[in-house]
Amino acid sequence: MGIRSWVKPRLQDLMMRGMNDLRPDTVSLASGEVLEVGFGTALNLRYYGPDVKTVTGLDPMSTDGVAAVDDRIAAAAFPVERSLLPADGDLPFDAGRFDTVVTTWTLCSIPDPQAALEEMRRVLKPGGKYVFIEHGRSDEPGTARWQDRLNPMWRVLTGECNINRRIDETVERGGFELRSMDRFLGDGPKVLTTLYRGVATKV
Repeated sequence: MGIRSWVKPRLQDLMMRGMNDLRPDTVSLASGEVLEVGFGTALNLRYYGPDVKTVTGLDPMSTDGVAAVDDRIAAAAFPVERSLLPADGDLPFDAGRFDTVVTTWTLCSIPDPQAALEEMRRVLKPGGKYVFIEHGRSDEPGTARWQDRLNPMWRVLTGECNINRRIDETVERGGFELRSMDRFLGDGPKVLTTLYRGVATKV
């Protein structure tokens, strides 16, 4: 294992723990058979409710040897499976397999988010729901201009995270119908903390 492969999941775990207070309002909406795209270091597991039967976590980043991830999976009240795969390729699941799809701070870094959403939609059951909290483009013109200016540098620094994507439009282009959408600011600079929390359904 190279030094980058060792450092990346541990650094990501440290940084993303700062978002934990924002997770429950999204993750607790999941039920049944769940596909979590952007599983990361398993930080969402503790926030799933009693209606969840299983969680299948999808992420291209390996967390082998990260004890905290193994501990979170072992503590889960339901079976957890991990797949080391990117989200924007063909997913190895049957159509209509899952009751819920979950993403948390994930669409920003997928190279082709629309392709990923189309696959999420394919593997979601009719009437299933997609729940998410993501960061993206601000409605304030001045902030949005700064996001556009900073995005090329930010992508290099963070490994392809984009700060200027319109998450609501991206979700709809992926074939989902938005049922609810909250836009709000998290803690920190506006260019990084314009948040979208929503629920969408398969159409």
